Amino acid sequence: MPIEFTHVPGKTADATVPFFYDFAETATKLGLIEDGGFQKIVVDDSAGLLTNMDLAAQVLNRTASLEVVLTHWAGVIEPTVAARQLASIDRGSGGRLALRMISEPLNDDDAETRPVGHGVVWQRIDEYLVLLKRLWSNDRPFDHEGAFYSIKGGYIERKGPHGADLVIRMGGQSGTALKVAGRHADVFELAPGPIDDIRQLMERARRAAAEHGRAGKLRFALPVRIHQGVSVAGQKTVDLSGPPAQVALSLLAYAALGIDEFMVIGVDTPHEIATAGRETIALLRNSLARREANEFHHGAYAPGAGLETRAVG
Repeated sequence: MPIEFTHVPGKTADATVPFFYDFAETATKLGLIEDGGFQKIVVDDSAGLLTNMDLAAQVLNRTASLEVVLTHWAGVIEPTVAARQLASIDRGSGGRLALRMISEPLNDDDAETRPVGHGVVWQRIDEYLVLLKRLWSNDRPFDHEGAFYSIKGGYIERKGPHGADLVIRMGGQSGTALKVAGRHADVFELAPGPIDDIRQLMERARRAAAEHGRAGKLRFALPVRIHQGVSVAGQKTVDLSGPPAQVALSLLAYAALGIDEFMVIGVDTPHEIATAGRETIALLRNSLARREANEFHHGAYAPGAGLETRAVG
């Protein structure tokens, strides 16, 4: 499958306003993103989950082909409400929605009734996703009584176009997080770092998915920061700088690991977006096509060849 590119807005160190602050300006950027070779865009606004849902619907309405990766977490709204709203957004877009599940701490009310901890957070995510999938696929109402959610007559009439197969994206490095991701994730978002660490995390994620018969279904996404000048301290991404050809060459080593998607951070102005699409993305795709042709005739290339990246933070 060809490498895909996902735009991650508003994460540059000098950003003064959110990417979606002025939607008239955002619409222009969305056109550049869509035309520049990006297949997806992440919606992750600081205003929270309900704002994310509204923004996702607006982005899908303003674009023709972009997939919206909606950042979401359990605990804000009930599964039946979330399932209904997400199905509606996906249905209105013709099936261009993906759900990016992240972990969030339990709220104060939860803390009063049960111990708060890493494992508890992921248990809730697991139960939440089980219920979403069930609500997106069931043909009759059901009851559920679990550790975190109680549902009576759970049912939504109008399912999304993908039903329970809506793309789920997750990440994490702990054994608990990997166990839940192995059960539910279609796309695993990797933690950036040295290339050997990334390779090991991919192997762990595959083993976790294999326990549920899903190893072959799992795809991998890697966050990368593309910028000019001196790197910014504290950014925990794979950090790339230099001419577009050098950046594209650096990404080749990660693509050789089996990474299917690059989540591009630090490309937010119209000029940056256009340049990334016209130069870096195009160069990488051309390089991959040439390397695949060489592999076919001469064998695989070494994963570390041409690697000029550094982990920051």
